[in-house]
Amino acid sequence: MNNSTKQVAPERQLRMKHVVAIGFAYMAPFAVFDTFGIVSHVTTGLVPLAYFIVFISILFTALSYRKLVQKYPIAGSVYLYTKRIIHPYAAILVGWVSFIAYLALPMINALLASVYLSSGFPNVPKWVWVISLITFITLMNCVGIKIATTLNTWLVILQFIVVIVFIGLCLKDLLNTSAQFMPVHDLLPTPNEFPTLLPGAALLTLSFVGFDAITNLCDETIRPEKTIPKAIILLAIGGLVFFVTVTYLMQSLFPSASQFNNYEAASPEIAVHLGGNLFLAFFLGAALLSCIASGLASQLVASRFLYAMGRDGALPKRVFSYLHPRSKTPLFNILIVGLLAATALFLDLEKATALVNFGAFSAFTFVNICVLYAYFKRKKKPAFLENFLFPFLGLVFTGFLWISLNPFSLLIGGIWTLLGIVYLTSTTRFFKKAPVDLHYDELSGM
Repeated sequence: MNNSTKQVAPERQLRMKHVVAIGFAYMAPFAVFDTFGIVSHVTTGLVPLAYFIVFISILFTALSYRKLVQKYPIAGSVYLYTKRIIHPYAAILVGWVSFIAYLALPMINALLASVYLSSGFPNVPKWVWVISLITFITLMNCVGIKIATTLNTWLVILQFIVVIVFIGLCLKDLLNTSAQFMPVHDLLPTPNEFPTLLPGAALLTLSFVGFDAITNLCDETIRPEKTIPKAIILLAIGGLVFFVTVTYLMQSLFPSASQFNNYEAASPEIAVHLGGNLFLAFFLGAALLSCIASGLASQLVASRFLYAMGRDGALPKRVFSYLHPRSKTPLFNILIVGLLAATALFLDLEKATALVNFGAFSAFTFVNICVLYAYFKRKKKPAFLENFLFPFLGLVFTGFLWISLNPFSLLIGGIWTLLGIVYLTSTTRFFKKAPVDLHYDELSGM
């Protein structure tokens, strides 16, 4: 370990409230409105049930993350777990593939923000909004994690204030008009409904991506072995309650997607129906704040993921393990993620989402494999449910998610994986040179 790394170490500043705020920001909760019309069309009016199915499918993976971060409370997420449990070579490749999800999320937020801003300022070129947002987010993350986290927390609070108003307007409309609450028995699926529910659920998988990302905050979290596992479960359950509540009320007001002029852009219609153009303005403002908050969180997490790989020597140490002496932030990584996110100018939302799906599903797969691999390595086989059945179910459900991927996701993900294999073979001299390993007790503050 070089001297600069010894002198400058991540500073533990984050508490539970900060970690949860970053996780919720990463999840971009306002996306529930963007996808509602589309998923309502696909599922024939069963969006709340589709969210519940997604929750069940990712719950077992969340339990695997929880278990692993308790044992390895260090930044690096699936890369670190694969390195410790399976093999450093596999870890580098898994880290490489997973990073594409961390990279693509800032792109998605920049693209979504440009859509909202372009609707209000049509004469301003789209690239101006994309570059401006990425520049702002990059500067905020450079000045320090405490400032970025405080800003993120307030952005999340403002979003939830608008959501509370939204829920109140929904209840008012349901109680004072002929609209009726969605019957509870409609939330129970019948065998005939599964063919439409599963494709709808696949579209919503990204809604819960965030519980996994916070594992990269371990180095800057106070008592990460306690805080991060609790936050993972809190985010998963909190996400379920939020998404089901909001979509249940929207589905009660609009049982069929045919009620919208354009179901692919249903949220503005719903906002105008509930509170007119004034509420629509607040609603779109909150949607923009959601993009900014998610962009902040995703770039913050991505830079810490690169830092973990750089600290181990999986990526060039001089660049990727560098921490700024004053802000204690991985400055070069933040700048690199910002520059790469600017390539959103050459992508559309569908392609950027495909990148996130491939990277996230790869991470989910290997997290469950890590728990199973550790189970079979033990001579004694304790806690069968926790160490075998739950990760096995997580692996099975993730397999269904893989089946839902479109051909473009598999194509671009396959190309990215091949590039990772080329990088791995070249840096290890065709597997003759072992990757630099970092022992647990070498970490400052552990």
